[in-house]
Amino acid sequence: MQLITPPAGEPVSLEEAKLHLRVDFDDDDGLIQALISAARQAAETITNRQFITGRWKLVMDSFPGPSLMGVPAGQPFTLPGHAILIQKSPVLNVVSINYLDMAGVMQTMPTSNYTVDTACEPARITPVFGQIWPVPLPQIGAVTVTFDVGYGNAAAVPEGIKSWIKLRVGSLYAHREEVAALSRGRIESLPFVDGLLDPFKVSFI
Repeated sequence: MQLITPPAGEPVSLEEAKLHLRVDFDDDDGLIQALISAARQAAETITNRQFITGRWKLVMDSFPGPSLMGVPAGQPFTLPGHAILIQKSPVLNVVSINYLDMAGVMQTMPTSNYTVDTACEPARITPVFGQIWPVPLPQIGAVTVTFDVGYGNAAAVPEGIKSWIKLRVGSLYAHREEVAALSRGRIESLPFVDGLLDPFKVSFI
C-alpha cells in the first residue's frame, strides 16, 4: 500500500485541540499540531481507515485466482478468492487498475470489465460476470490498483474518531516523556508510547 496523495488536513483542527486542552496561548501551537498528526496516524493504523480523503495505490504481484461464488448459508456476502480486497476504508472509488501485459507494456483495465463493492468493508473488486482478470507479466509488482479513500473533509469524520484523537492528544500533551511519575514515587511506562510507531512497522512474511 502506497500513499499517493496525502490528506489535505487533519480531522481535528488546532483550535479544536486547544479548546479540548484548555490552552489559550500560542507558544505550544507547533507541538499541539504535531501531536494531532501523531494521534491521527495512530487512529488510522488501529482502524485501518483513512479519515480525510487521500489517494492510495495497492501494488500486487498478480491478480487473485479463481473461486466459486457460492454464498454461505445465512451470510449476506462472500469474500471470494478472486476478489481484490482493499484493506483501507472507506473506499470512495477505484481510479484505475493497471497491469503489465506479457510484453511488459502497462495496460489499464476497462472500468466496464470489473465491479467495485464499496458498501462492504473491506471493499471488494471482482471482474463482472463473463469476464476474468487479465494475465499479467509474471513479475513482482505487475498489478496496481489506485483508489480514493476517506470520509471527505474534517466535517464528515465521525465524532467518535475526533473525540479519540483529542483524548490521545491530551495524553501526549500532558505526558511529554515515555514514563509518568505517579503517587508515592512510582514510575510507570505510558502504554500508548510504543503504539506511535505502529504506522511505521515493516512485517516480513
